[in-house]
Amino acid sequence: MAQDIHPLLLCGGSGTRLWPLSRKSYPKQFTRLTGTESLFQASARRLSGPGFAAPTIITASDYRFVVTEQLAAIEIAAAATLIEPEGRNTAPAILAAALELHARAPGALMLVAPSDHVIPDGAAFRAAVMAAVPAAEAGRIVTFGIRPDRPETGYGWLALSAAPQDGFAPVPQPLDGFVEKPDTATAEALLAGGMHLWNAGIFLFSTEAIIAAFETHQPAMLAAMRRAVEGAARDLHFLRLAPGPWAECDEISVDYAVMEKADNLTVVPYGGAWSDLGGWDAVWRESGPDAGGTVTSGPATAIDCAGTLLRAEDSQQVLVGIGLEDVIAVAMPDAVLVAHKDRAQDVKQAVAALKTQGAKQAETLPRDYRPWGWFESLATGGRFQVKRIHVNPGAALSLQSHHHRSEHWIVVEGTAKVTIDDTVTLVTENQSVYIPLGAVHRMENPGKVAMVLIEVQTGTYLGEDDIIRYEDIYARGEGAKG
Repeated sequence: MAQDIHPLLLCGGSGTRLWPLSRKSYPKQFTRLTGTESLFQASARRLSGPGFAAPTIITASDYRFVVTEQLAAIEIAAAATLIEPEGRNTAPAILAAALELHARAPGALMLVAPSDHVIPDGAAFRAAVMAAVPAAEAGRIVTFGIRPDRPETGYGWLALSAAPQDGFAPVPQPLDGFVEKPDTATAEALLAGGMHLWNAGIFLFSTEAIIAAFETHQPAMLAAMRRAVEGAARDLHFLRLAPGPWAECDEISVDYAVMEKADNLTVVPYGGAWSDLGGWDAVWRESGPDAGGTVTSGPATAIDCAGTLLRAEDSQQVLVGIGLEDVIAVAMPDAVLVAHKDRAQDVKQAVAALKTQGAKQAETLPRDYRPWGWFESLATGGRFQVKRIHVNPGAALSLQSHHHRSEHWIVVEGTAKVTIDDTVTLVTENQSVYIPLGAVHRMENPGKVAMVLIEVQTGTYLGEDDIIRYEDIYARGEGAKG
């Protein structure tokens, strides 16, 4: 009986090219860009079912509860969730996960996949993965190449050793080499030649094969990462890699670190649709433009537009475009992007400029996601703030107090279990409760449906770091948010 494939989902990135929807506080892999599920959820579902073991996740600490919640929503449980002390690109992340998997399943097959790609035909992609299994079991490192349909300069390319079979059948063949992101003329030549594929950054190998490759080409990283995994600390159901050894590793992609040096690489062509959604131009392309080349999303209206993406993210907004051509317009409650479609890759320059200006919109969304749910600020003044707070069923905020503010809670949906010092009460819809300054308090949702309340804060300082935490089911320290 063939062994199961163990997916590794890489989801630590905080991409800026889809700003203002994707931000450091809630990056694109967790957003719903092209369907009803987030990209991360779609990736996890695509790599599940017969032939696949429970996935391993590697992510940043800030996203650990988002990962847990989104997997639970699609009824998938991770075999392990590794927490990166800091982002170091893909080589350290993949090596850490390979060492962790090898310790519990020596020689297992690992499928490495980014969690922010769109692959509409999951069955066809799984078939390509299964076609690669014999090569991986034989000790080969397998990469998957995407059938190109345009002279794309934003991707690296893979050089084939033989022309792909009719229909781009997923038939493994030796990889001839890597091509860096080309200029336009080179990309046109690669497309016309028919002997190159796009590099999707998806790999299949045994843990033994990839560890041996690092032993040969990155021995210092392997030594440091062994210590990072051996010194990892359990935190609830997460595994926090040891920060000291992790920091010794170079910030480098797995392509540069290992793949371009290895001599046992195989490529499997994939002829189906694929996109890394690397910019708003890609979102426009994948969203199915109408006959005039226009895409609208949310409360957006296009009048006499061509080749244009109009996207409004808030139901209270109205976005209208008139006579636009090759324009991207994305409206969020706190930020609006308007750009020529040809400049989609330059959005990260806007993020850098906003960071220089100290604008919070550069990295944070109006809605702040927490282990227990989320909140958003509705109004702010000199000594007051009004928030909407959404608490998931069965979730609870920490037992806490504040030095500088009092709070007034009004329940508008569901039922809240409220602790104030030694008193515990149930507060139902249309009821309210007052939390005096300095009182030790907690908010819980004991019900089976979401609980929503309006919080009015008053005081001299309303920052999220004004908190003394006494108990927390999510094991966060004093001063941590929420």
